[in-house]
Amino acid sequence: MAGSQRGIARISGYLPLLRLDRAAAAKALRFSGLGGRGAGYRSVAGWDEDAFTLATEAARGTLVGSYPTQLIFASTSAPFIERSHAGVMIDALALPRTTRTQDVAGSRRCGLSALLDALLGRGDTLVAAGESRPAKAGNPFHFSFGDGGAAALVSDDAPARLIGHASLSHDLVDLYTSREHPTPYSYEERFVKDTATRGIIVPTIKAALADAGVAASDISQCVIIEPLAGMARDVAKLTGITAPNHAADLSAQAGDLGAAHPLFALALALDAAKPGDKVLVAGFGSGCDALVFDVAGQVPGAADTKAVLSQGLVFADYTRFLSLTGALSLDWGVRSEFEQKAQATVLERNGRDTIGFIGGRDAAGNVQFPKSRIPIRPDADGPEPLEDVRLADLTGTLVSVTADRLNFTPDPPFWFGLVQFENGARVMMELTDADARGFAVGDRLTMRLRIKSHDKRRGFRTWFWKAAPLARPEMEG
Repeated sequence: MAGSQRGIARISGYLPLLRLDRAAAAKALRFSGLGGRGAGYRSVAGWDEDAFTLATEAARGTLVGSYPTQLIFASTSAPFIERSHAGVMIDALALPRTTRTQDVAGSRRCGLSALLDALLGRGDTLVAAGESRPAKAGNPFHFSFGDGGAAALVSDDAPARLIGHASLSHDLVDLYTSREHPTPYSYEERFVKDTATRGIIVPTIKAALADAGVAASDISQCVIIEPLAGMARDVAKLTGITAPNHAADLSAQAGDLGAAHPLFALALALDAAKPGDKVLVAGFGSGCDALVFDVAGQVPGAADTKAVLSQGLVFADYTRFLSLTGALSLDWGVRSEFEQKAQATVLERNGRDTIGFIGGRDAAGNVQFPKSRIPIRPDADGPEPLEDVRLADLTGTLVSVTADRLNFTPDPPFWFGLVQFENGARVMMELTDADARGFAVGDRLTMRLRIKSHDKRRGFRTWFWKAAPLARPEMEG
């Protein structure tokens, strides 16, 4: 691929606040011998997070000063089957509706495949991947999976330039999910290990190295997605690659992030790389994609992604984990029995302003949310146009707060309060990502896209912004 200048201009990763201590939680399953290995941490989505919100939060970290011409959303656990998440994401990110959009799925390497297509294409393309995959309690995947998102912005003249690649499609059914079996069903490990290593991953990596014109010894940092833990050692022996595998490190600290895993781990590899280094990333799932990058300088966002790994709130409550992941359905009583039906007409009329968190500035300079035909200032005497003001990217200060245990929430208590923005707007908002201290008046807040309502009867959900602590706690150790 000599002569190509396209590469990764920015990269970003996002993880939920909560991290399950696998070893502590595994004690609850000790009597059964189930659950798999109990070491490290597993990132756990809050009740108001899903694959879409995780991918969107990651995508926010790549948008600085310019708009992509195309946005691709990648996931194997997206909430909707027939609805474009990428189409909703451009509204959440306040991107022009002329932005081309595409959703990809079908395998764990769909995010990396989309990245490769973007690198081989034209124009600035944003690839955003997110996963929150269900698994049954007791299944090893319930501990080994992790929830998270990652995104990469592809453009010309980028600091991490693609210099070689190879792909191989192979319908190896190491695990699968289906509409009839939405949690993973896996096959015999020895069969998967032998077939995937020698028949899929190794030949694809060798072909990518040959295409890039580099030797295995030239690779300084690598990302090799392992269908089974420890397979990267066999791959290294057969390919001659001795570079550290950042995918394995990510699995230990947050879990297997599915379609987002190779992009998140690539950010870690790029953070560790120095100018002149060669970086390899190989994604697996119904085949393999392998990409080789030449690093010319620091990739914006890589260091921030590295920092995300050490920011979180560790917990060991296995019952809470079961509830948050949907493996345990609790009877919340009568207070949880209320309709949350969303109307398509309302979404059409107000949806872009709502999910984009776009308020309005009146002629006197006052900012309000939501917009109204007549401004809410006391001396307004009739309708007037309001200038769009996006609040999602601003910080705020908490001026009142309530912790409510009477209103229903799947992870009590229900926090809400009045948020004061620096531009003068005041909005009553739900609060999320509370740490052990909770919230207090004067807290500095940032905005996070979260699930607003979930109509389980009709299988529909809506999203809106909630206020979260501006800084996350550092994990001990």
